[in-house]
Amino acid sequence: MSKTYNLKWTTNAKNDLLNIVAYIKIDSPSIANDIYQKIRKKANSSNFFPLKGRVVPELQKEGITLYREIIASPWRIIYKVGNDTVYIMAILDSRQNVEELLLQKLIKG
Repeated sequence: MSKTYNLKWTTNAKNDLLNIVAYIKIDSPSIANDIYQKIRKKANSSNFFPLKGRVVPELQKEGITLYREIIASPWRIIYKVGNDTVYIMAILDSRQNVEELLLQKLIKG
């Protein structure tokens, strides 16, 4: 039997998702809703097998292995696993400078 995890979205991750949806909604409300659902569904899948996501490569090369990610292309869902909780930390667009965004969101913020 697999362990059950709680899923918690940080304020930062919620804001990331809302900003993505708001930006896309300008051109296409229906696509914005589809993307919202896609990201939420993928993030919820981390709840069942949280260690299935890979360690974030940009952080791993710096020796930081606390954060994992799953992909809902082109977005990267960054999370960390606690004892009984998966914390969604950030949603990043992989087409941007991910390394800089990670430093801003996870290390400094």
